[in-house]
Amino acid sequence: MSAARLEAAIRNPRGGHGIALMPYLTAGYPEREGFPELLARVGAIADAIEIGVPFTDPMADGTTIQETSRRALENGVTLPWILDTVKHTETPAACVLMSYFNPLLAYGLERLVVDAADAGVCGFIVPDLPLEEAGPFRELCEAQGLALVMLVTPVTAPERLKRVCAASSGFVYAVTVTGVTGTSADPAQLVAYLTRLRAVTNLPVCAGFGIRSREDVARLEGVAHGAIVGTAMLDALRDGRDPVRFLESLRS
Repeated sequence: MSAARLEAAIRNPRGGHGIALMPYLTAGYPEREGFPELLARVGAIADAIEIGVPFTDPMADGTTIQETSRRALENGVTLPWILDTVKHTETPAACVLMSYFNPLLAYGLERLVVDAADAGVCGFIVPDLPLEEAGPFRELCEAQGLALVMLVTPVTAPERLKRVCAASSGFVYAVTVTGVTGTSADPAQLVAYLTRLRAVTNLPVCAGFGIRSREDVARLEGVAHGAIVGTAMLDALRDGRDPVRFLESLRS
């Protein structure tokens, strides 16, 4: 099952590392033609990859991801193209699609989960799909063995935190700040938040938003299972830096 594969990838980082590394790639950025090679290269070192489906109104994303989404859409990137690319790109990393709900609805949810499973996608992260409305899509995902990863934040109320974690699969996405991607959390508050979160779920916990450096990743040791690196990863690609070397620097 793909959900189980995703969870295992987070719990058991390759190479004996203590923290699983999950970089974020906007599909088709920086160029559509080179994206399959980029996906393969990044997948050779990452434990999992969050593949962003470009969208015109990415409400949870900062300026960097907004700009990469715009570029990808201009490059002609579509959800069918993304699924086909994942299907035909060999990578040992577990791939999960991060998408706002509109592109998924436009594709057709029942067809989507079948095609995603066929492509080797392990699951979905949908930032604008609230717990109260996620049930039908979760059932479709479960029928295909796919994960539906739910997001929590530092201000999620305790009782709701338990409900969201219980509804998640694959892992729980711990948004580290009450803001958009690219902003950073206070270290002391981050540790307290992640410790509180791990006490209410048996799933692995991955921290995202504001993870930019080796120090940020090291700070998660013992309080999270994985680090999601988005804006910093895309900044490296924008600046022409080698993505593999950048990821290696986070684990040095």
